[in-house]
Amino acid sequence: MEDNTSLLASVIGERVKSERQGRRWTLDQLADAAGVSRRMIVNVEQGAANPSVGTLLRISDALGVGLPALVEPPQSRSVSVTRQGDGAALWRGGLGGRGILVAGTQSPDVVELWDWTLEPGEQHTSEAHAAGTKELLHVQLGTVTVVVAGDATSLAEGDAMTFSGDVAHSYANRGAESARFTLAVFEPGVGSGPQKEVSHA
Repeated sequence: MEDNTSLLASVIGERVKSERQGRRWTLDQLADAAGVSRRMIVNVEQGAANPSVGTLLRISDALGVGLPALVEPPQSRSVSVTRQGDGAALWRGGLGGRGILVAGTQSPDVVELWDWTLEPGEQHTSEAHAAGTKELLHVQLGTVTVVVAGDATSLAEGDAMTFSGDVAHSYANRGAESARFTLAVFEPGVGSGPQKEVSHA
C-alpha cells in the first residue's frame, strides 16, 4: 500500500513538472497561478508531498489539464480501461476510508469518476471547485451525509443526488457501518476559461 502511494506521488510529480516545463513556467509562476506555495509545488514535483485533492485540483486547473491528466498516462486510443485495483487513491481517511479516482476524461470538459469508501466517523471536506462544476453521487452501501453550502442531506443505500460542486461541500459517514458511494464530477472548460496572467519575465 505504501509502495503504491509513493509510486502515485512520483507519477503525479513527474506529470506536474512536465506540464509546467512544457509551458515554460517557473515554480513560482505555477505556484502563483495555482494559489499554493512554491514549497508545495517543489514537494509535489519531487514526489515528496501527499497533497490534498483540493491542492491537486488547484494545480491541474492552473495547468489547464484537469485532475485525471495528472494520474493517468496520456491516451492515444479512443478507449481507456482502468482495471480493478488500478485506480488512483487520492484520499485516505484516518480510519481506512479511501477516495479512488477510477476514470476520467481529458480537458477541456473533464469528467471524473470516483469510488469512495467512508468508515464510520470519517468525513471528506472539499473546497469549492471551478465555476460550473457539477457532481452526481450514488450511494452503494450504508448511509452518507452530504453537506452543500451548509445544507445537509442524508442519503441511504440506493439514493442519489446531484449538486453544484462550485460551493464548499463535504461527504460524511455518520452511521455505524461502512459507506460506499460512486461520485461523478463534471468540470467544464478546464484550461479554456480566463486564466490568471502568468508573467514570463
